[in-house]
Amino acid sequence: MFKTTWTNLRRSPYKALAAVLVLALTFFLVARFSLLAINTQSILAYFEGRPHLSAYFKNDVSGDKIEEIKKEIQDTGKVSEPIRFISKEEALKIYQEQNKNDPVLLELVTADVLPASLEIRAKDAKFLPDLAQILKAKPEVEEVVFQEDVIKQLKQWVNAVRLEGLVVIGSLVTVSLAVILLIIGLRIASRREEIRIMQLVGASPWFIRWPFILEGAFYGLLGGLIGAAVGFLVFFFLSPYFQSSVFNPSFNLPVNPFTPLVLAIAFLAQVLAGFLLGVVGSLLALWRYLR
Repeated sequence: MFKTTWTNLRRSPYKALAAVLVLALTFFLVARFSLLAINTQSILAYFEGRPHLSAYFKNDVSGDKIEEIKKEIQDTGKVSEPIRFISKEEALKIYQEQNKNDPVLLELVTADVLPASLEIRAKDAKFLPDLAQILKAKPEVEEVVFQEDVIKQLKQWVNAVRLEGLVVIGSLVTVSLAVILLIIGLRIASRREEIRIMQLVGASPWFIRWPFILEGAFYGLLGGLIGAAVGFLVFFFLSPYFQSSVFNPSFNLPVNPFTPLVLAIAFLAQVLAGFLLGVVGSLLALWRYLR
């Protein structure tokens, strides 16, 4: 069976190459979109875990009043962890760290200019408007800033990436199946007389079918291996550029949140998927042309 499969591949190398290239393209995009989907989910979780809401106080607010407001917000049960109070002095240190390369800006700002603030992490983004409404009602609070719109837009972007990935991958999987079905079908048609002779001399149906199944499995295995390998390499090559060009490097975003074990499992899963896709395409061709 293996000898027959190898002979079939050697007889029409261009057909084999076409099938492998189509499958490689399919699994290249499968690798890219699957890694991108996991990555965007990690970035979304990163932003959801940042301080969601900041309340800036007026200059004349006493520390006791700030503590009172802080306790009121904490007691709502909508806060995921203890609220962080940032004094004027701490705000100045943060400002100096962010602008350490610009001496002019450092000279213009003192602690008295910067407001004290509270940084609040909500248990869920849906609680942000409620917490913001409580704080805005306080006359001591000058401004409330929260990231609801940013997180909402990021979620829409993540969902759009997933939907686009599913559409593209689904289309290419369909094309790959059609290519395998066509190539195996042509192979069966070219060997119809030989198959008829084998049936007459008593060859079992599966003895006749196995070379075609192995041929489809070869296309799928090799295409999945090449496509997944190239997709993973391109992703890791572009990850540093993506982080440095799209986001501030100081954010320390999880642009590559993968352990070696997860990567190995993902890679093997895609290679196995390629193998199964090739087998399924061969079985469809056999069902269509060799009944």
